Amino acid sequence: MKPIRLFAAAALLIGIGCPAFAADPVFPPGMRVGLTPLVGLSRAKTFVGFETEDQGVKVLVTELPAEAYGEVMNAFKANPAGAGGVKPESIETSAGLAYFTAESAKDGPTNVRRYSMILPGGTFSGYIAVQVPENAGKIYTDDAVRQMFASAVIRKEVPVDEQLGLMPFKIGELSDFKNVRTLAAGGAIILADGDETTGFEPAPFMVIGIIGSAPAQPDDRGRFAQQVATTIPGVRDARITVSEPIRIDGMPGYETRVDATSGKDNISVTVVQWLRFGGKTTLRIIGSAPRDVWSKAFPRFRAVRDGLAPRG
Repeated sequence: MKPIRLFAAAALLIGIGCPAFAADPVFPPGMRVGLTPLVGLSRAKTFVGFETEDQGVKVLVTELPAEAYGEVMNAFKANPAGAGGVKPESIETSAGLAYFTAESAKDGPTNVRRYSMILPGGTFSGYIAVQVPENAGKIYTDDAVRQMFASAVIRKEVPVDEQLGLMPFKIGELSDFKNVRTLAAGGAIILADGDETTGFEPAPFMVIGIIGSAPAQPDDRGRFAQQVATTIPGVRDARITVSEPIRIDGMPGYETRVDATSGKDNISVTVVQWLRFGGKTTLRIIGSAPRDVWSKAFPRFRAVRDGLAPRG
């Protein structure tokens, strides 16, 4: 993927005297990417990152797949002059060599300066995007943003309690899963015995999150559950073996089981999907395990499911 296109796509997520640095790098909650924000920037209220009090200057912090950094690095090396008048630059960080661009653009009628940087994170790529409106450009200058980029750091792990605190539900039981990772900026979480290096599919793992919809009528729950089951990521040749209504913590729910193939090594897996209904959203709990360890994994999945509770 061309770097400018990659940066532009990610930039859509933000919708979007000289400043000094705060004392230490700051990690947005749940992120493995951090930096030392310029004075005047504090934690953003509506996205993951930082912003000024008037929400004019925005700093988005996120994670991309590991291969994104290599794609950008190769594209920059192949075309060091850049494209469309935007010349890529490199910068040293504690995580390694990073690449960034700076360009003038429009945010509606407002003239803005946009900056995008990608840096290596090992099993992922760190990504930081900055937008500065013209009226703040004399304070948040190119040099100031460059210095902020140079302060970027990577941490290998996010404390489990920090991750669990981001979820819109409480998780009271982790069933001895070795790795915990939030997904989609706190919208979902994965509990796994494997990791990003070895891959999750060869060992039991769970994904828990909220679906922003629900069946309109109780009679639609079975159809809804089966349709949602077809969207379970990473499974192929799926065959539904169980699909039936159940009660989960006293709430109406639905259990669907699927035999399928998963992962690059074509592992035979059994997957369970539990949906717990209530209001306009649906709690979705997915557990996947290789078929030969399914009988041991299923009680762990059920213990996690039964330990979930509403927050607040």
